[in-house]
Amino acid sequence: MLVLREGTEADDELAHRRVACPRCSEPLGRFGWARARVVRSFDGERLLRPRRAWCRRCGASHVIFPAWAVPRRRDAADVIVAALVAKAAGEGHRRIAGALGRPPATVRGWLRRASAQAEAIRTAATTFACALDPCLGAISPRGSALGDAVEALGIAASAAVRRLGPRSASGVAVAITGGLLVPSG
Repeated sequence: MLVLREGTEADDELAHRRVACPRCSEPLGRFGWARARVVRSFDGERLLRPRRAWCRRCGASHVIFPAWAVPRRRDAADVIVAALVAKAAGEGHRRIAGALGRPPATVRGWLRRASAQAEAIRTAATTFACALDPCLGAISPRGSALGDAVEALGIAASAAVRRLGPRSASGVAVAITGGLLVPSG
């Protein structure tokens, strides 16, 4: 199971037992580190060594990822979200891959998996946006399931910024979807 947090706050929160287990809501404690990995973003490559956490009550271990990283993906959230936005705007996977500097097969895989989960992503984003802004109006349909999901994610990210302060839209998208913005295939 994966728990997503903004920035480096997770280590401090784990030390003070302020991160709850997603299974049983018991406070998690530090449990070492997960394997280091290189994550590619628009800013270049970053070395990521996620913190592990452990729940004393249910015995589950969890990996704490920063919101900018997508679990089980080599590319950062900003790159994957950019691909989804481009697809929702009508671009094809080859053109998107060329613009992002990624292999077409990789981008095609992201788009297929996100399209298969589009309704679940849209529902999670809409629920999140409405929880942050109860006065939120209707979300306009965009003509495709993926387009609707991307629109809902954008509105949810805007609501998060208004309510919680500055944060990255791609990080909000990853957090809303529980790290499964692009689930494993």
